[in-house]
Amino acid sequence: MSKDYPIPAESIEREIEIRKSRFIARVAPVSSRDEAMAFLEQARADFPDARHHCWAYQIGRPGAATQAAMNDDGEPSGTAGKPILNVIQHKDMGDIMVVVIRYFGGIKLGAGGLVRAYAGATEAVLSDVPRRTQVPVRRLLVTLDFALEQPVRHWCDQHEAQVEGVDYGEGVSMRVAIPEVCFPDFAAFCRAGGVRLPVDEDDDSE
Repeated sequence: MSKDYPIPAESIEREIEIRKSRFIARVAPVSSRDEAMAFLEQARADFPDARHHCWAYQIGRPGAATQAAMNDDGEPSGTAGKPILNVIQHKDMGDIMVVVIRYFGGIKLGAGGLVRAYAGATEAVLSDVPRRTQVPVRRLLVTLDFALEQPVRHWCDQHEAQVEGVDYGEGVSMRVAIPEVCFPDFAAFCRAGGVRLPVDEDDDSE
């Protein structure tokens, strides 16, 4: 079963200056590549005249991330995205995206200087960002009779579960996100009430 893990509680920004170059680091919680790319596009929109928008993210539990990626955005290979990702990994946070925006100050820093600058900017923002605990969830598509929709919604409300979507046909198809620790109770509730669980549940557990 997946364990809880820390993620950024909010998006914040920090800035450092090294030899007249400005490095503006932003961090945000993200749960998918699409969210990470949307955060990147926002940074590009906010700083359209910056020379570089370098980034890295990892999604999932620290040490067992389901996705990770990085990009140097025109900086020499390995001098920006990789240092950002290395700091993220050392900070033991999951579901996290960091973008470091650089305004070139006219003085070249060299490969080693760039690595230290991007790592330093990432360290600055991650040292200050508040954390919260991400509770692993199990996502399910359950089918039920119309009369059972409100009881299922009520159960979800009482157990911090989320109804993420509902489709109506001959019956009701409901996509729910159940905290992993509550799944045995939900399964028992479904069996007792006649709610049909899928044979192969789509879950986030290891």
